[in-house]
Amino acid sequence: MICAGIDAGSRAIKVVLFDHARSMVIGRGLADQGVAQPRLAEEIFAATLSKAGIDRHQVRSVVATGYGRNRVAFATTTITEITCHARGVFHLAPDTRSIVEIGGQDSKVIRLENGGRVRDFAMNDRCAAGTGRFLEILAARLDADWSKLGDLSQQSRQPALISSTCVVFAETEIIGLLAEGVPAADIAAGVQNSIATRVMAMAGRPLTAPVLFTGGVALQPGMVRALATTLDCPVQVAPEPQFTGALGAALLAARIAATASTSSP
Repeated sequence: MICAGIDAGSRAIKVVLFDHARSMVIGRGLADQGVAQPRLAEEIFAATLSKAGIDRHQVRSVVATGYGRNRVAFATTTITEITCHARGVFHLAPDTRSIVEIGGQDSKVIRLENGGRVRDFAMNDRCAAGTGRFLEILAARLDADWSKLGDLSQQSRQPALISSTCVVFAETEIIGLLAEGVPAADIAAGVQNSIATRVMAMAGRPLTAPVLFTGGVALQPGMVRALATTLDCPVQVAPEPQFTGALGAALLAARIAATASTSSP
């Protein structure tokens, strides 16, 4: 039984194909988000199926999640990203008790109970200062490759203090620091520390270990270091962290399809 999860995020659309019988991922796909969300979702879904050698009629159930989930017209149903991330993480690392997810336009802290159930969560979807968007702005101002910011920040000897809590004012602060001759490495480390501090403030209280880091920003080693230092606990990165929500959606799609099969006459 093959099922699919689609995470229609604010910055990218992710697809995961899951073979329930073999309990394994058989395909992944990713595309930048855009204004024509329904068409983009169709295209990346079709491309992922083609690459995996799967016909569309073989897919029993599709769950959509994320920012644009309601625009994935071909989905069987939609489920919130909190539930999908929790399910994906439980599949990957069942001992996890706290999830930090930082995406392009929002960030989340999710606390889990035994069995991967969501105990509570906090979410920042009102300000870009604690999200991947802040890092995109940083990369543009430093004329640096986004993927290399972690390497750059590792060279820092004295991380800059980014005091603004709004990304618009923080960008002005970065411009001022550059004008003062502050090294780019120190500014990069300062921005990463600022994002980590906002995550800690959003959490409200210490996180219970083990802590798993998901979302596209988890691909930056500098953010992993900043989070571990600020949270004062080890932080592990999920495998293929940008696909965690789509994986959880695919697993929930498999559950829905299995339930439908057993309840059919």
